[in-house]
Amino acid sequence: MRVVVLTGAGISKESGLETFRDTGGIWTRYNVDDVCTPEGFARNPALVHQFYNEYRDRLKEVSPNAAHKALAEWEKASQDGRWQGELLVVTQNIDDLHERAGSKNLLHMHGELLKLRCVSCGTIEAIVGHSSQETKCPKCEKKAMRPHIVWFGEMPLFMEDIQTALISCDLFVSIGTSGTVYPAAGFVQLARTARKVEINKDPSSGSSYFDTVLTGVATQRVPEFVESFIGHYR
Repeated sequence: MRVVVLTGAGISKESGLETFRDTGGIWTRYNVDDVCTPEGFARNPALVHQFYNEYRDRLKEVSPNAAHKALAEWEKASQDGRWQGELLVVTQNIDDLHERAGSKNLLHMHGELLKLRCVSCGTIEAIVGHSSQETKCPKCEKKAMRPHIVWFGEMPLFMEDIQTALISCDLFVSIGTSGTVYPAAGFVQLARTARKVEINKDPSSGSSYFDTVLTGVATQRVPEFVESFIGHYR
C-alpha cells in the first residue's frame, strides 16, 4: 500500500508556531510582501534575513507534537513489519518538526527554514543561527545567500515527485490544511484513485473531495487514526 500524507500549518500551530492568519507573533510585525516575495528580497534583503532569523529563533522554542510523532511512528511501522506499505509525508511547512519527530521519507515543498541557498551558484547549505547579507556561499564564496524558502510567485519544490506519488497512491491523508492554497489544494484531485481522508480542526474548503473528514485537533486525531490504521493491517 502506498500512502501520501500532506501536512499544513495546522499541525505546526499545535506546537506553538504562528501561522499567517494568527493574531500575535512575528507575522504581525512584518508585511508578507516584504519578507515572502522575491521582490521584497530584492528591495530589502536585510529585512528578509532579519525576519527568518527571528523565525529560526522561534523554532528553537517549540517541539514536535503528538501528531508529528504519530506520523514518524507510522513510517517506522513500515520498516519494522507492523505495517506493509510505503509512507511519504509532503509538508507545506518550512520548520523541522517532522524531522525532529523522526520522519525521514519527507518532502518540503515550500523549502526549509534551516537552509540557505546561493542565488549565484545554487548551493544549498544548512544553517542553525542567523544569516545576513554578509553570509558567504561555502562553494563560490559570494555574498549571495537567501533563505531556502519558496516565496509567493515561485514554483514549489519536488512537484514532479509529488504528482507521481499522488497519482499512484492508495491512500491520501490531508492534515491541518486550509484547502485554499494551490497547488497543494489540488492534491486531493490528483489522488483520484485513492481513498481520501481529511483531518482538520474544521472542514476545509475542499472537504467535499474527501471520502472521510475527521474534525478535531491534530494532536488527538492523527495518533488515533495512525494507531487504528496500523492495527487494522497487523
